[in-house]
Amino acid sequence: MKALILVGGFGTRLRPLTLSVPKPLVEFANKPMILHQIEALKVVGVTEVILAINYQPEVMLNFLKEFETKLGIKITCSQETEPLGTAGPLALARDKLVDDSGEPFFVLNSDVISEYPFKEMIEFHKSHGGEASLMVTKVDEPSKYGVVVMEESTGQVERFVEKPKLFVGNKINAGIYLLDPCVLERIQLRPTSIEKEVFPKIAAEKKLFAMVLPGFWMDIGQPRDYITGLRLYLDSLKKISSPKLASGPLIVGNVIVDETAKIGEGCLIGPDVAIGPGCVIESGVRLSRCTVMRGVRVKKHACISSSIIGWHSTVGQWARVENMTILGEDVHVCDEIYSNGGVVLPHKEIKSSILKPEIVM
Repeated sequence: MKALILVGGFGTRLRPLTLSVPKPLVEFANKPMILHQIEALKVVGVTEVILAINYQPEVMLNFLKEFETKLGIKITCSQETEPLGTAGPLALARDKLVDDSGEPFFVLNSDVISEYPFKEMIEFHKSHGGEASLMVTKVDEPSKYGVVVMEESTGQVERFVEKPKLFVGNKINAGIYLLDPCVLERIQLRPTSIEKEVFPKIAAEKKLFAMVLPGFWMDIGQPRDYITGLRLYLDSLKKISSPKLASGPLIVGNVIVDETAKIGEGCLIGPDVAIGPGCVIESGVRLSRCTVMRGVRVKKHACISSSIIGWHSTVGQWARVENMTILGEDVHVCDEIYSNGGVVLPHKEIKSSILKPEIVM
């Protein structure tokens, strides 16, 4: 089987982190986002992953080369010269996706994090006999999304309603598809949307079916959702009593700590924290609902909550960093500084407090 991952463009919503690496390589729970997907695809027997990309393919491929060998899976790129939307990339990669097997292929949005029930999806796809399957997830506020209206018992999709004013349902497209090769014949090589142009036509022919995603789901393409996604992901590890979760007197709630990180005395870490490789957390530090990426140093008695600390940054003594503060790579927050929602570009030194959410160039 094969899979296409829609990687797309610049990852502007996750800047300043994406100024240093392409978005799919930004770590989520101490592992590049895209690797969560590739590993799950490998488990169900996918042998080739194609990345649909229009930005920095060299960086992506160089990075993923080592994982090709490690995971024993082929990873290639299909590069767009212009953004082709969510369906155009399938037409562009047609020759890579189609072989003699006639097997269906997966298509994933690279920002989606979930428990990836690919095995169940394959079984569902075979059982309904249609051309295409999509995952849907239940949300509390469907008016912000495109809602999928479906026949409950069979999963047959009836129609799509974009940002409904009146309640029509609470299931939205989760960005995970399994498609028969014949779907490619419906797609032209031009900028086009799978959700708005391709799927409605398949639904009209009663050949599109939706499966409700078990477990959690999040599009982690922007900081607030990234932090929420981390909580949901760690929660799912807790449910299966995963050995990845840290424990001990300094830990509260769900936390993952890389084995190479060092944590000092009298710290309080958690809930919902990820600490990356080579980090040094000095004594008396308080961390909650945050990600601390590779090579970060947090000095004595600093407090970080609801924030993302980019690679090789430092947070000074008694500093307080909170409210969706995002530090890019190699940012240095001086001692006793307060950051309330500061978004700081790479290689900056912060010598005065950031009292309200703003971008620091």
